[in-house]
Amino acid sequence: MNSLLRHGLLSVWFALLLSCGGGGGGGGGPVILAGNAGTPSAAGSTATAGSPASTADASSSGAPAGNGAQGGGGLGGIASNSEGTTTASATSGDDGSGVGSGGTGVSTADATGVGAVDGAGSIIVNGLRYATDSTVGSIEDAPAGLQLGMTAKVTGPVNADFTSGIARRVESAADLRGPLASIDQKQGSFVVLGTTVTTDDATVWADSSGLAALALGRTVQVWGLPGAPGVLRATRVEQRDASTLILTGTVQGLDLVSRSFMLGGLRVDYSAASLTGGPDSQPLANGVLVRVRAGSVGPAGVAATVVQRWYPVPMADGTTAQVAGIVTGYAGLGTFKLLGIPIDASAAQITGGPASGIGNGVRVEVGGVVSNGVLRVSKLKIRHVPGTGGPSSFNLIGTVGAFRSAADFRVRGQPVDASGPRVMFSNGTAANLGNGVKVNVRGAEVVNGVLIATEVVFE
Repeated sequence: MNSLLRHGLLSVWFALLLSCGGGGGGGGGPVILAGNAGTPSAAGSTATAGSPASTADASSSGAPAGNGAQGGGGLGGIASNSEGTTTASATSGDDGSGVGSGGTGVSTADATGVGAVDGAGSIIVNGLRYATDSTVGSIEDAPAGLQLGMTAKVTGPVNADFTSGIARRVESAADLRGPLASIDQKQGSFVVLGTTVTTDDATVWADSSGLAALALGRTVQVWGLPGAPGVLRATRVEQRDASTLILTGTVQGLDLVSRSFMLGGLRVDYSAASLTGGPDSQPLANGVLVRVRAGSVGPAGVAATVVQRWYPVPMADGTTAQVAGIVTGYAGLGTFKLLGIPIDASAAQITGGPASGIGNGVRVEVGGVVSNGVLRVSKLKIRHVPGTGGPSSFNLIGTVGAFRSAADFRVRGQPVDASGPRVMFSNGTAANLGNGVKVNVRGAEVVNGVLIATEVVFE
């Protein structure tokens, strides 16, 4: 009886969301926010909609504290609903912009999503739009709240086509923080704490114009997707003051006697660290993705204070998951890995490029169901092929604020520049921009924290 009642209430609620939602979903497709305003609290806390969330660094991080931003189930930042409450919706048809297409009812079973934030309104991760009315948020290392390009794990039910869902919980934390040891302009990469960080068209540059603007020795904070051991694909890069170190990567060379392991080119001593396991209570092992917080670097490496599983995905049969990652161990569509998860995409609908373009180092988004320890995906979106590129887009839906000109305004608190000669305007022109005007903004890159718009649709 309780199950039937729960299902009925969710069906009615989601139907209401559909009645007030917007157009198509997809990778960086339009999103809208639902949530109550809240004031971020001390790091490490969580909050439901309308109550405080953790939008500061974890207590061990030492990063500057901030007042954060309001809204979005306590997620803050671009998830704030200070410009008015709207909701995410499902749609029909495949606009080619995300993992999924179409729109069916949301399942009552929780799914797991891991990837980078692509848009604001509610939140969008890997082309899947989540309503955030009752979200519990845990946002670390980001005093201003959730922002474009930050990696996140979202738990909550989704529809069968991986376009719409309900976020019950959102977790986000930085993946790397430390001084720049080297920069390779030609390869578009840099090294921090023994980890090689690669960039692509979708990397968000929060406070710089790009790699050329960074200086050796400067502390940077990076959100990104782990690829091969020792490699991280940056989804967001910020400059920070020196503080507690953060590393993310694949455990290698685990020594249970000395209680140490390697992350990239750096040795991690975890003998005095607190360990946080995943949903399957798996012990620390080679091949496991972890996030480490540590003090200073010494000749022997770093001494970890915290070692936690990196956004663990439950692998029980029947678990629904949608993840973004860098392809590793590719032996064909039926055998490769993303974020250490075995993937079978032999029966997947593939968009974003030809199947022949998939291989090691390619960034993709997938959605599917776990069976016998393998995520068998029904949808796969190619996002970036090394040397070729790929589709990258961000979306903002909301009202214009802090308007100064077409080159300087905000939507959901995110700075936007829509003054370029190739910006497409629909249902109006640049002259119609102004405070309080409802818009849907799409852009392909974020430079110096500003979304460079390619399209503006007046709602």
